[in-house]
Amino acid sequence: MTADAFPGPVSRRSRMGALGHIELIMLLRNRSALVSALVLPLGSLWLLHTVTPSTFAAGDGERVAAGPALATGTIGMVLLFVVYSTLVGAYVARREALVLKRLRTGALTDGEILVGTALPAAGVAWAQCALVIGVGMTMLDVRAPASPELLVVGVAVGTVLVAALAACSAVFTRTVEMAQLTTMPLILVSVAGSGLAMPLEAMPSWAAEACRFLPLTPVMEVVRLGWLGTDGGAAAWSAALPQLGGALLWTGAAVWGARIWFRWEPRR
Repeated sequence: MTADAFPGPVSRRSRMGALGHIELIMLLRNRSALVSALVLPLGSLWLLHTVTPSTFAAGDGERVAAGPALATGTIGMVLLFVVYSTLVGAYVARREALVLKRLRTGALTDGEILVGTALPAAGVAWAQCALVIGVGMTMLDVRAPASPELLVVGVAVGTVLVAALAACSAVFTRTVEMAQLTTMPLILVSVAGSGLAMPLEAMPSWAAEACRFLPLTPVMEVVRLGWLGTDGGAAAWSAALPQLGGALLWTGAAVWGARIWFRWEPRR
């Protein structure tokens, strides 16, 4: 017997990569999830761009350009439709088919299973975000990102947040068909209140202040500061610290909830 017959332990990255590859194949075979991930975000941007006036009336009487608001809001759409909505269906489908239960009997840890399942959706979302930035700069006359690093951090934190929220939503989702209903409240509240379809500046002051407590709002504020902020470097990070802190708090709470409440057994 040679040493090659007894391979060493597989690394965590390799285990999650293998699971992510399988999930990517499953995503490509799921036409409804694939259309939702690829068409809805950019389709929403096109629809909103065609029906929205060129400017919004801000609370102080000034006008806010619609192009930058719609472009940054579409990044939120990507996070919701490509990551959150897709993952709720994926987690529920794998749970009800006993896939998650079988995976737990192997070398994968619970965290690796959840992260590995989320990798394809996260990868598609990041590609979509890059496409949205390109469309915003070329077709909507939006400036280049003022602080690319801050923008990347905002999208990264938002990805982890919505993935953890997807795991939490899967707890009370009995079937894949029900995922379309259980994901709707967060999607509707976030689109209406987190500035995805309308910037907070265009809302009444009391409504804007209330919407700042929604899960996706601080993430979107970080994304906007990273893309549209007037100053880059330390100034942009300093201005984004409160919003980034709020986004991290929501993310930590969502991850904690997923670890405590996620169901690995089918719901009968």
